[in-house]
Amino acid sequence: MKITLVNPLEVKDEIIVENKEKLEELGHEFEYYDSLAKDDDETLERLKDSDIAIITNKPLSANVIDNCKNLEMIDVAFTGVDYVDLDAVKKNGITLLNASGYSDDSVAELVIGLTIGVMRKFNENRENIFKGESYPLMGETLKGKKIGVIGTGNIGIKLIEILKAFDCEVLAYSRTEKDSVKEMGVSYVDLDTLLKESDVVSLHIPNNKETKGFLGKDELDKMKENAILINCARGPVVDNDYLAKLLNDDKLRAGIDVFDMEPPLPKDYPLRNAKNTILTNHVAFYTKEAMENRSEIVFDNIYQYLDGNIINEIKLWLM
Repeated sequence: MKITLVNPLEVKDEIIVENKEKLEELGHEFEYYDSLAKDDDETLERLKDSDIAIITNKPLSANVIDNCKNLEMIDVAFTGVDYVDLDAVKKNGITLLNASGYSDDSVAELVIGLTIGVMRKFNENRENIFKGESYPLMGETLKGKKIGVIGTGNIGIKLIEILKAFDCEVLAYSRTEKDSVKEMGVSYVDLDTLLKESDVVSLHIPNNKETKGFLGKDELDKMKENAILINCARGPVVDNDYLAKLLNDDKLRAGIDVFDMEPPLPKDYPLRNAKNTILTNHVAFYTKEAMENRSEIVFDNIYQYLDGNIINEIKLWLM
């Protein structure tokens, strides 16, 4: 089989070379690139004869998928797959895998960082340093707060583990309740209860047809006055225009890592200039350790697939 790594995995070269040699010893061809494909044409040129594609978090269009006639498996070096044209994947009968779990620690830690940053007024303190006069900026502690976690997959569970060290009370909402989460002392509640009672709400759900606008005007209005919304999941699951209004009206606070588009943000994008928020540049997943984890998972996906085993499959028939 021909296996192509379309875009860099951002790990040491020796990791890629080691796996290239191993795959070639198994009788397969492995091709990789150390620069990003600039557009569809370049992506197609790189993939046109491939049986297996390894992609990162860059768009993979129907045009590319439809014209890769040999393509039978796409190995996504990411957790979310919303930048892949899933209809084209289904139509062409392609197996879709992801690197689930590679950045659980990284994302959960940024959630904590953003929460503390908002509570301790990092932005306001930085501004205060450079002003002509100093003024007091009293913050809050995370310890003992009630935290609402929406989505109890791998990242949600990792976050809960950390929150327990802060002696937080955790409420959870998920389509599927897990006994292992309940055993951690977490209470599953309905969405309205979670929004109304939580001091901090953290989102950990994918972006798909069912979740787009998951937190809209009605849901955001149910949050406690001065509560904090943390979104390190996907931008479109929140009505960000209305969220910006609530931030500017001093009704809510927020820590946001994801948006309706990839940064850089347009100058007129409401969240870009909103009050009471800390913004990061879609970096929740982006740590040295996470990049190494995802490389290991991505190549393990391939070795398992070549042995006839499918792991980390995205079940498209459920989406």
